[in-house]
Amino acid sequence: MAVDFEGRKLVVVGGASGMGFKTAEDVIAGGGSAVLVGRPGRKLDDAVAALSRSGSAWSIGADLSDGDQVVEAQKQLAEDHSDATLLVNAAGFYTPKPFLEHEAADYDAYHDINKASFFLTQTVVRGMVAGGDGGAIVNVGSMWAHQAIAATPSSAYSMAKAGLHALTHNLAIELAGEGIRVNAVAPAVTRTPLFEKVFPADQLDSAMDQLSGLHPLGRVGTPQDVAAAIVFLLSPASSWTTGAILNVDGGVMAGRN
Repeated sequence: MAVDFEGRKLVVVGGASGMGFKTAEDVIAGGGSAVLVGRPGRKLDDAVAALSRSGSAWSIGADLSDGDQVVEAQKQLAEDHSDATLLVNAAGFYTPKPFLEHEAADYDAYHDINKASFFLTQTVVRGMVAGGDGGAIVNVGSMWAHQAIAATPSSAYSMAKAGLHALTHNLAIELAGEGIRVNAVAPAVTRTPLFEKVFPADQLDSAMDQLSGLHPLGRVGTPQDVAAAIVFLLSPASSWTTGAILNVDGGVMAGRN
């Protein structure tokens, strides 16, 4: 059953694929609309075209590693979408790499996304405050921000995602008086395009099978698994929940097989 999002507008940073796209799809199915912020190109265009078959959807093209493009995206959000009351920060990538092999560019790539998300969130929140109707924000964090795994070294990624978890707690306190709730989800291995960049195409299926054993529930996640949790946190059903980091991880944080 679709959640009722009638008249609500969602901004998804990193919404052209994976859990961000699925969340936008679910919000539109519930009567809402969606704005996808992502790298300009066919992938973003195709995502908006697919969503537009069911409802209202728009795109804002921006490379989140380019500060000038982020500023332009902020301007577009402020001018055209200040009525948004829902926000999901889903942008990200993941490349397991040992700490001693990290270079400055590797580090910056992760933290540029956090910087962009920080200021895009600031712009959307200004609109929420001005509108006076409150709002809901969900950040996509990570199980790796909670726990290190030797097989997948990810120091810079984990550091960035832990920062996003900290931002979630801080904004939950700062914005509570405005009726704006701020939560996060922390997925474990989820089969999204993110992992298609980690493993060669001919090895992806076997890699996912191997990683399934990490999770007590015996499988990796899907975009729908995570989107369902995000939709719950965006919806009135979670109206007394803010500052939560919800583990959507097949049981990994409870313990491993």
